[in-house]
Amino acid sequence: MWDQLTQTLGLLVQGTDLSLFAYGGLCAAALTGSFVSASIGLGGGVLTIAVMALVLPPSVLLPIHGMVQASSNGFRALLLRPHIRFQVFVPFAVGTSLGVWAGGSLAISLEVWLLQLILALFVLYTTWIPGFRSNRTGHWKFFGCGTGTGFATMFIGGSGTLVAPFVNAAFDKRQEVVATHATLMTFQHLLKIIFFGLTGFSGAAYIPLLVGLLVSGVIGTWIGRRLLNTLNEALFRNIIRWVLTALAARMVYSAISGMSI
Repeated sequence: MWDQLTQTLGLLVQGTDLSLFAYGGLCAAALTGSFVSASIGLGGGVLTIAVMALVLPPSVLLPIHGMVQASSNGFRALLLRPHIRFQVFVPFAVGTSLGVWAGGSLAISLEVWLLQLILALFVLYTTWIPGFRSNRTGHWKFFGCGTGTGFATMFIGGSGTLVAPFVNAAFDKRQEVVATHATLMTFQHLLKIIFFGLTGFSGAAYIPLLVGLLVSGVIGTWIGRRLLNTLNEALFRNIIRWVLTALAARMVYSAISGMSI
């Protein structure tokens, strides 16, 4: 019976380089990341991609992370669709298209260790450096935002923290900010997925992992919402910061170890 169970569970990682332990760890990271985002709103997405970067190669990490982010942002945008403000979508989409093409063309030619190092530095930046602010924005600023973050997302995966200040500055109502930000990020992640698909990434073998990540994310969000008002937020934020710092340090070590000298 145990052998049969092991064989059945083995279908979850068939065709990939993952072990069942790694599969479970990634799902746990997705659950924890969603829990963090839902409960304190800080570091959940960065935590998820930082753990994924320790297990998945960049060529797989970025498309898989993009699928997860496109799904979660798309669902959020669907729920809040009456509040989406499409007047900023076109300039952002045009800029994103240019940025993804330029960034993707460069990303696929970089060494794995360099991509790991870039991601580690991004994790440290978002963890310890105060977020920048933007003045009230117009179409040209959203074009520039789309171009810059579209380029960056091909290396760092999650560019939502870079887009957020522009959306926050453009709209006064919280519902409009959340709905519009989710819409912009859905488009950006979908475009990234399309680019990687056109350059040869085949995600069929990773569908079980994707399903596991999405289900874990839903569970984490539900738990986080339930515990939203019961956590010691200051303590929890400090714990997350140091966990992210440790993960970034581990990525730096992997990058240095993988350097070809």
